[in-house]
Amino acid sequence: MTANMSMQDMDEEFDKLKRMLLTQNGSVNLETLDKAWELAKLAHSGQKRKSGESYVAHPLATAIILAGWKLDTPSIVAGLLHDTVEDGGATREDIIKEFGEEIGLLVEGVTMVGDVRLRGSRDEEFIENIRKMFLAMAKDLRVVIIKLADRLHNMKTLSALTPDKQEKIAKETLEVFAPLAERLGMGEVKAQLDDLAFPFVYPKEHEKLVNDSALHYKKAEEHIKKMKRTLFKALVKEEVKEVKIDARKKHLYSLWKKLERPEIAWDFSKVLDIVALRILTNTVTECYSALGVVHSHYKPIPKLGISDFIAQPKPNGYRSIHTKVFGPGERTVEVQIRTFEMHEQAEFGVASHWHLASLKSSGKIGSMEIDEGKWTVSEEKLNWVKQLADWQKELKDSKEFLQAVKFDALSHRNFVFSPKGDVYDLPSGATPIDFAFAVHTKLGCYIKAAKVNGNIVQLDYKLKSGDVVEIVKTKKFKKPNEHWMRFVVTQTAKRAIRKYQSRDNTK
Repeated sequence: MTANMSMQDMDEEFDKLKRMLLTQNGSVNLETLDKAWELAKLAHSGQKRKSGESYVAHPLATAIILAGWKLDTPSIVAGLLHDTVEDGGATREDIIKEFGEEIGLLVEGVTMVGDVRLRGSRDEEFIENIRKMFLAMAKDLRVVIIKLADRLHNMKTLSALTPDKQEKIAKETLEVFAPLAERLGMGEVKAQLDDLAFPFVYPKEHEKLVNDSALHYKKAEEHIKKMKRTLFKALVKEEVKEVKIDARKKHLYSLWKKLERPEIAWDFSKVLDIVALRILTNTVTECYSALGVVHSHYKPIPKLGISDFIAQPKPNGYRSIHTKVFGPGERTVEVQIRTFEMHEQAEFGVASHWHLASLKSSGKIGSMEIDEGKWTVSEEKLNWVKQLADWQKELKDSKEFLQAVKFDALSHRNFVFSPKGDVYDLPSGATPIDFAFAVHTKLGCYIKAAKVNGNIVQLDYKLKSGDVVEIVKTKKFKKPNEHWMRFVVTQTAKRAIRKYQSRDNTK
């Protein structure tokens, strides 16, 4: 959508939206969509955005984004109506009367989250707003997904605001909304939000990176083109059906964060995935066949190895095989291999859950496919959302709650393994103590020592993604050491330590 579109242009965009939904789902309530669009136009009649365009262009863009993420019809209707209560004079009762309870509750939830004005808030107000957002999220995740679509469109039109507002909104996006998208498994959404916010929060760094990276991107793309041709021919020969091979450029903000690491120190040759190759197939079996084809043409790099997130998915549901190989000219290249369904989930994360429901109701997939876990997002993967709701009740101290959200729930995640191969999702900075309490609420009370990758480490050792962690147990139960509170980072560990410290009889 472009700025300053006429109402006729927007009506045409709305018709495209309906056609998109019919193609995706087959069964869409067009009458409800038409009614929502008419109400949105009426509620926002005469209203303009800072860019000068008609305000109703924003809810339409939000609905189109949601359709692109393959959300269900109620979510898309709520996307069209999400500002009608706050900015358009409609009431909650109006929405429920016209569209029913489900859509009414979604619009109400988004309105409540819309009140979360993080920018410029005082500390107490900021924390209260964060609490509101997570309460809405715990009731219905779609509320926050709609909010993410709303935020994504607002970021795309941020240039219309004053520099001061631009920086505040962009910083809020980097600190809250992008990490939230990542926790929901919406990798592409997180990357887009990061890249849109980057030039407003770090303008000088962004300009330097754009200039310095251009040649490196170009060289990497040239190598990738050669690999694509070679591998496509080989995969067709192996009768891997419907294979698709794409080049994926590393997003700018992610590249900048990597270059800033001390071990990289702006050495582009150490960034192995500046442009990665992505192979998409129909089945898991074909993924492993493709891996064999890749390794028969390009030797894997021994030290870096293969990350098999199909056999051991990340806790947020991400599944893919990653291998690093010597590409053309001995250049190191990362190759990602996954099925088309895995790719959809990697892009849209938990949003794909509602697409699943639509496909099931239209008869396009059956219960057997769902039961096999081919399409669904399990409750286990979203357990952290329930945990956030629990924190609302338990963490009355505002600063402690904010710390829990920033440094546990929304921090960068590391994926570590137990000796049996179970995957645990821990925040950056987590230690073996955090791991022990994540495995079981009492395991931390039986710690004698900890091993990481077979070696004894200090209990305050900072775990990294891929570490295999083993807790060496004592036979007798003992209270956790108070000193551990100085370095543990997860709320699970902190709560357990406090609980057992406060008990006289902890057995």
